[in-house]
Amino acid sequence: MKLRRVMVGAALVAPLVVGGFVLARDGNGEQSGPTAAQPPAPEVVVAEVVTRPLSESAEFTGALSAVQTVELRPRVGGYIDSVKFAEGGFVKAGQVLFQLDARTYEATLARTQADLKQAEERSTLAKSRFERGEKLVAEHVISQSDFDVLKAELAESRAHVESARAAVRSAEIDLQDTKVRAPISGRVGQALVTPGNLVSGGTAGATLLTTIVSVDPFYVYFDVDEPTYLRFASAGPQSRQADGRIQPVPVRVALLGDDGFPHEAKLDFLSNKVDSGTGTARARAVLSNPDGRLSPGLFARVRLETGPSRDTVLIDELAVGTDQQGRYVLVVRSDGTLEQRRVELGASDSGLRTVVKGLSSGERIVLKGLARPGMKVTPKLVAMAKTQRTEGGRP
Repeated sequence: MKLRRVMVGAALVAPLVVGGFVLARDGNGEQSGPTAAQPPAPEVVVAEVVTRPLSESAEFTGALSAVQTVELRPRVGGYIDSVKFAEGGFVKAGQVLFQLDARTYEATLARTQADLKQAEERSTLAKSRFERGEKLVAEHVISQSDFDVLKAELAESRAHVESARAAVRSAEIDLQDTKVRAPISGRVGQALVTPGNLVSGGTAGATLLTTIVSVDPFYVYFDVDEPTYLRFASAGPQSRQADGRIQPVPVRVALLGDDGFPHEAKLDFLSNKVDSGTGTARARAVLSNPDGRLSPGLFARVRLETGPSRDTVLIDELAVGTDQQGRYVLVVRSDGTLEQRRVELGASDSGLRTVVKGLSSGERIVLKGLARPGMKVTPKLVAMAKTQRTEGGRP
């Protein structure tokens, strides 16, 4: 029995090891030795939220469309002699793209020119006879009726001359049209007909030779919701042009793979009706394309300014966490502890995400590091826009 009491007493005074702390207690359970130093608070990467003036905006999806699109068809029929362009390249208005066999049209022009010459000679003869008739009828050598015949012959010969001239002009146009030219400048498509093939022209069933699309500027078509439509459609006279159209409104455009919205455009058209089935209205912006690298049909994201400029909070999406209740960030309090804050995010701008609700100017949030709400941390301050995403994020 005494041996058992000795063992229990020894156990009570032995050092007690719990986690990383070493505690010594006496037989009464009180701490009898000095406490080990507390470990330093873990270091986490934090950044102060960015605040800058931004206009109220809304984002939509759309597609690029050429301002001008031409399906090139010949005005006259014939056999294709040659194709004079590089498929997929740029062409200028007036450039010859296809050459048709012109021999038949050259012969037709020669014949009509001969007919014109013959008509002019007959007209000259009729004029001479008319002038002699004027003298003879004045001297009562011929009757008035004979003179009227000479007058009619002169008028008829002059009409034949005009008809022959029109035939020559028509033949000249047909001959010119054997050279099929680009009606607009732009990027040409595939040659759908190769040399040696017979094509028809001048009718609704004329053969399609190729297509041409203009390249600068481009239209960006997109559909806006009802609130956005009403905001612009109900604008006062100061927001309208003299012809009733809306004043050009700044628009930002992003293509697939773009960071942010790097392309500038102007809203220049808003439909006169709303689709009752979708609750949207068609809108159009004009986008410059000086280098010609854009093509019709490309997908585009459009940011349309819908309100005045105001101070807006922006953060790196790397700082945003998600749970069942929604999105949140970890805010660093003044005492170094972390607070979980629910946030409502808006559109992106220059690689950062706008915060509609939840954060204020000057607050610091965790970007990376093992952290949880209520935890005390040692903040390592970095710039929000210079965060290195390749190092991984906060789980």
